[in-house]
Amino acid sequence: MIDLPPRARAPLLLLGGIALLTGIAGGLVRLGVALPSPAQGIAWHGVLMASAFFGTLIALDRAVAIGRLWAYLAPAGSGAGGIVVLAGALQTGFVLLALGAAVFAFASASIWWRERALHTGVLALGSLALFVANLGLATGSAVESVVPSWLAFFVLTIGGERLELSRLAPVPRAARLAFGAVAFAQFAAALAALGWLEPALRTLGVLFLATSAWLVRYDIATRTVRVPGQTRYIALSLLAGYAWLAIGALFVVVWWGRGEAGQAWDAALHSILVGYVFSMVFGHAPIILPAVLRVPLPYKPLLYAPLALLHAGLVARVAGDLVADAAWREAGALGNAAAILLFIVLAAWLVSTAPRVRR
Repeated sequence: MIDLPPRARAPLLLLGGIALLTGIAGGLVRLGVALPSPAQGIAWHGVLMASAFFGTLIALDRAVAIGRLWAYLAPAGSGAGGIVVLAGALQTGFVLLALGAAVFAFASASIWWRERALHTGVLALGSLALFVANLGLATGSAVESVVPSWLAFFVLTIGGERLELSRLAPVPRAARLAFGAVAFAQFAAALAALGWLEPALRTLGVLFLATSAWLVRYDIATRTVRVPGQTRYIALSLLAGYAWLAIGALFVVVWWGRGEAGQAWDAALHSILVGYVFSMVFGHAPIILPAVLRVPLPYKPLLYAPLALLHAGLVARVAGDLVADAAWREAGALGNAAAILLFIVLAAWLVSTAPRVRR
């Protein structure tokens, strides 16, 4: 078995980091924040964040889990695709993103083939959802029609990881099967959104609500939140994320299709993509970073600062959406950007000051 050494994985993480920073900048520019934007593709905020950054990050984590050199073609393709999109060669960038997602989906399917469990199947569906989104971009589909596949990618991926950990707690077999049925329905709805956007979105909203309810009921975070230190920090990050997933789903179900659907759509997207997804990133970073790069990220209570800022900024942004106040929306977006940057700085400081232990 030939694996990529931890030091050689860092450039792939750097490609994802470039997509993250430029994606954040692009999102702020879209809201009217005056920022220098020399890169032509910076306006493709969603592509940079969902396909280039998270596509690289999660595919890299999956490649490390497999331990095979070919699996690193997935984060390499996604990371390179983001750079090419930034350079303005959109079609080439979209093709690279689709190729990276195809390898990612194949890698996830190979994991399911080796371990045919419900959680590996859900993770494989999540990777397929990303491939559907990126293939849609490469073949000319509108961004709006691939957004549901991005959302399904995140909800299925995080749900699959949490489903795996639910084996540590007593979960009835019927509940696990129900989770699997909801997961498959999410993937089907994401596919349907390519042709029937509105009904597929409403269906996804209901399914996301069901997923949030399942996680709150059965996830071990509801128990580990009582344990102090890093364990509580992770649990609180997760539980806050589940709440935002439910809120975002409600926006889709209740408000989609009304006159104020634009504001509701912004609130729904960022409730899920910021409140749910980045809560998971902040919570799992002390576990994922050591696994991927073999460097320690020790827990410190300071990690609560970016987590609190993230959720406070999101509250301001959603409030701005609800009352159609651009200033609140912009302030919330700036707070979210500051929270992510603060987390990166804190993580880098914690890694650099952590004691090194020889194996």
